[in-house]
Amino acid sequence: MGLWRCGTFSLSFALLLHVFHAKFGVRAGISFTADRRFYRLESRVGRDEAYSGVSIQLLDDNSEPKWREKTRVGTEAPKTEPIEGKAFSERKRVLRRSVRGAPSYRTEYRRAGEEAKGAHPRQSDPHLDTSTFALSGDSAHNQAMVHWSGHNSSVILILTKLYDFNLGAVTESSLWRSSDYGSTYTKLNDKVGSRTVLSYLYVCPTNKRKIMMLSDPEVESAVLISSDEGASFEKHPISFNVLSLLFHPAQENWILAYSHDGKLYSSMDFGKRWQLVHDNVMPGRFYWAVMGLDRESDAVHIETRVAKGRAQYVKCRAQRCTEANRQYLFPGHVDTNSLVVQDEYVFTQVTKSGRASYFVSYMREAFKRMQLPKYCLPKDMHIISTDEKQVLAAVQEWNQNHTYSLYISDSPGVYFTLSLENLRTTRGPTGNLLVDFYTVEGINGMYLANKLVDHRVKTFITFNKGQTWALLPAPAADAAGSNIHCVRPFCSLHLHLEMSENPYMSGPITSKKSVPGIIVATGNIGTELSSTNHGMFITSDAGNSWRQIFDEEHNIWFLDNGGALLAVLRAPTPIRHLWISLDEGKKWDRHTFSLTPFYVDGVLMESESDNHIITFFGHFSHRSEWQLMKIDYKGLFSQRCMDGDYQTWTLHNKGELCVMGEKQIFMKRRPGNPCMLSQDYSRIYSSEPCQCTAYDFECDYGWERRSDGKCSPAFWFDPNGVAKSCSAGQSFLNSTGYRKVLSNNCKEVGTNVYSPRRQGCRPTPPRGLRLTTGGGELSALVGSNVTFVVHLQDGDSLRTSVQLDFGDGIRITYSNLSRADDGIQHAYRATGIYRVTAAAENSLGSDSCVLYLHIISQVERVYLSVPLVAVRGKETNLTVVVWPSHIRTLTFFWWIANSTEPIVTLDGSISYTFQKEGTNKVTVQVASGSAVMQDSRDITVKEFFRSLLLSFSPTLDEHNPDIPEWREDIGRVVQTALSRVSGVPASQLLVSLYPGLPTTAELFILPDVITPNEHKRQTREELQMISDVFVALLNQGRVHFELKVDTRIGVHVTQQTLAPLVDSTALHSGSAMLVLISVVFVGLAAFFIYKFKRKIPWIHVETEDSREKEPEVISTVSQKDDMSKVNLADFPSEKDFMEKELDARKRASLGRNMDRIVTREYPNCTNV
Repeated sequence: MGLWRCGTFSLSFALLLHVFHAKFGVRAGISFTADRRFYRLESRVGRDEAYSGVSIQLLDDNSEPKWREKTRVGTEAPKTEPIEGKAFSERKRVLRRSVRGAPSYRTEYRRAGEEAKGAHPRQSDPHLDTSTFALSGDSAHNQAMVHWSGHNSSVILILTKLYDFNLGAVTESSLWRSSDYGSTYTKLNDKVGSRTVLSYLYVCPTNKRKIMMLSDPEVESAVLISSDEGASFEKHPISFNVLSLLFHPAQENWILAYSHDGKLYSSMDFGKRWQLVHDNVMPGRFYWAVMGLDRESDAVHIETRVAKGRAQYVKCRAQRCTEANRQYLFPGHVDTNSLVVQDEYVFTQVTKSGRASYFVSYMREAFKRMQLPKYCLPKDMHIISTDEKQVLAAVQEWNQNHTYSLYISDSPGVYFTLSLENLRTTRGPTGNLLVDFYTVEGINGMYLANKLVDHRVKTFITFNKGQTWALLPAPAADAAGSNIHCVRPFCSLHLHLEMSENPYMSGPITSKKSVPGIIVATGNIGTELSSTNHGMFITSDAGNSWRQIFDEEHNIWFLDNGGALLAVLRAPTPIRHLWISLDEGKKWDRHTFSLTPFYVDGVLMESESDNHIITFFGHFSHRSEWQLMKIDYKGLFSQRCMDGDYQTWTLHNKGELCVMGEKQIFMKRRPGNPCMLSQDYSRIYSSEPCQCTAYDFECDYGWERRSDGKCSPAFWFDPNGVAKSCSAGQSFLNSTGYRKVLSNNCKEVGTNVYSPRRQGCRPTPPRGLRLTTGGGELSALVGSNVTFVVHLQDGDSLRTSVQLDFGDGIRITYSNLSRADDGIQHAYRATGIYRVTAAAENSLGSDSCVLYLHIISQVERVYLSVPLVAVRGKETNLTVVVWPSHIRTLTFFWWIANSTEPIVTLDGSISYTFQKEGTNKVTVQVASGSAVMQDSRDITVKEFFRSLLLSFSPTLDEHNPDIPEWREDIGRVVQTALSRVSGVPASQLLVSLYPGLPTTAELFILPDVITPNEHKRQTREELQMISDVFVALLNQGRVHFELKVDTRIGVHVTQQTLAPLVDSTALHSGSAMLVLISVVFVGLAAFFIYKFKRKIPWIHVETEDSREKEPEVISTVSQKDDMSKVNLADFPSEKDFMEKELDARKRASLGRNMDRIVTREYPNCTNV
């Protein structure tokens, strides 16, 4: 779900054109694909100049199959056997003599409807001058890049190269230059360095004389710079591999370079020196400043990745993009691959809870949420156009899968209305979305679109910028002159609207601003658009009537400033002929431009110039070298056009002369007049505004067009809602349901029923108060600024006060709501869930709303505190300690033993009863926002056990790093030492060291697992005997271990745990008492244990009852099952735990190192 530039009409895109032909295979075909990696074509050059001065890359069919595309455009090898050896060489020599000497040509005439075979050649008519040049020695090269500067420049540059797909690198290259419009070429390998392997060629769009070439990074990383159209070069090494370049739209020396590792570099001297701008930049999401909008002309708009699926919009200056100089203009994170900077607009996207929201900044002002109809619920959006200060967007609604709907905005790009549903879309070679939508050049507000109607694709046209749409009328006759009976809506003309993936082939549809009203397109006649049986159709009156000119697909270009048409057959076979028309396609003259059939890979021309030069590039056969064929068509014209050579025509829509609010009369050359057009002659003869009618208005936001053409409010929209800034005594313009189509020039006379009406403001109480955060988030990091935005649906904002209670004891009041339009910022100093309340009030009433905000901090560490040994059938406390501490903002997931579902709590402790003996793993996951941390412990479950508290020589404290791994290793060493001294199997012993200092541990003595049930009494007695033995051994100092050489650590008994050996089947419910540990603190300790014994996992309590013969084991946790009754506010802090335990044990537990955690963490065990 990404924003967003439509692959068809992106205003800034990068293009790599691949042309394939098999030089060593049987088939030779040409296919073009688009790839952003190698060439960025600046949008503001416009479609009239897009093909002038643009480089093209040509790749052979020997290239890897992954480059092949479904759509094939070009040529196929002839069926005749290839000429080999000497005969092949002789044939090429003869050809060169024929084309370099007197031009060899033949001209035939054909009117639309005639077969070419029936036309008679006329040798005496004007002809084409043709010459051919072969790039000798480069027949093995399978890629080529061709550039003609245009604008009356005579220089053509060609870079050919051999790309080895096995090595993934260019192994050879040659650079050729022509300074005579392609008549001859000179090889420049010596000028760039005989050992230099060139990979790509770039041309500055604002100064076509400046050329930049990249060497192959496998050989060396360098740029070669020329300021004289390739006559000389300077080489400069670079420290990164260039993936794409972006030239500044006004400054010819300013360049942005994107590297393979996601870094963006800038150069202000045309590539001589480079400086890092930013790293982690998303590919293709960087833009130069738009002149007149951005304050600094060297500003750069960047989308940088900060996490998976999240990015930030950063703006900075190209050479000063340090952290202190960066601007973060959008509050919060945005979706990756969503930033679009285009003309006056900046777009971005934010997805939350699976629903995308789209935001726009107009004229570099604050971002506003784009408002689509309430229940549009968009899944995807692509910007089609931002021309004329209006946004056209293709939106995929919630119930659409393979189609999109066309929406048109107001001038700020905020409020959108539906124009056309179910637009046909396809995917390009790189997966980019292609929308079947075409903007006709030269006619304001005229669009073509392919719409899915009852599972059939039909072509529609609009003359009023999408306000009304109609099917295209079919021609009255086909190309052969036979009548066609086709009546709308059952039958109509349908056109292919895709843009050419190769800028040197015309593509399926062509129009030019310099030739208003003429459209040439590939299509068919019938009930729907067909992928076969294509013909070529033309209109000379802006789509009101159409004629079929060819019954096969052709590439068609405009020549002579739009006064002539050139057609070249689009076929998989080589060709020798081209067709030229001087009368808008009514009559076509066939010219033979080559004696030998020629595979045309592309055509270079400058239609709006005085040189009248065409350059064909391609090859004669699949084994031949690259050929460049220069064609001069100036001989087709007798003189320059004079005033009497022109005529006028009137733009209309089915006879209606007012189109987009004005009557327009255009001027064009009289059809068939063989004179050359002046480059600067005016196409518009006159323009007169019309009086506004319903056709000049579209439905306003919240209104929908009915079947009768009128606009009515949608069911979800309240047309009587008053703007919040409207105060009593004032007036405002209230919509009548219509808004004037942008760029419509109609003149409003008197009272217009469609124009907004001025209405007096009525005092109203505040209604529809909403409180949100700036980014829509319901959580924020502690200490960060949170922006609160108060929205009022209805009410007098100038007379309505608003109070905001942040929930942390701070309140703020504004005398009127308009003062809070920019948002209210507040920072929270502690974690928690805060109830934020907004209240609006005026003399007529009040309204309020509440927002619950989670203030969190990043979890740095979690520690699971559980008993090492638990009693079967008894509740056991499981507690997790989190650093830093959080209050009610974490979620805990408890995975116990082999459970498939976790226990989810909001508290950091639970009680659990283990029913089976053995080892059980307990894992807790702590979720804080999108971050999750976890810790795990093993618990041994037995029916009874015995435990002792251990202490160590003070020397051990000096070597205690206080980390879990160290405690586990020391416990294992102590366990081995106890087993060796006493002879008790190590499987019956467990030693657990406490965190913190001084170093202490607890010894657990377990019953032998193989003892039969009938001998349980004996086993309990044996445990008592083993405990007594350990006490004696420890008191005698016989238990010790070596920590390191000459460092012996003694193990001692601190005190025996107070629980005698008991029968675990006996349960008692008497009050808990704490056995006297310290005489000084006995009262305090008793109260503390009594109050918190059910919540503190490391407190072990023994209860004695004088009436019982045998004491019982008391569970270390509460017997209650209702865990939700535990109040975290009553739970003492970790500091309290530490102080009380240390006092009880009469220990001073200050660590030697202040960086250590000195809070004691005791296991939840003992007492049996």
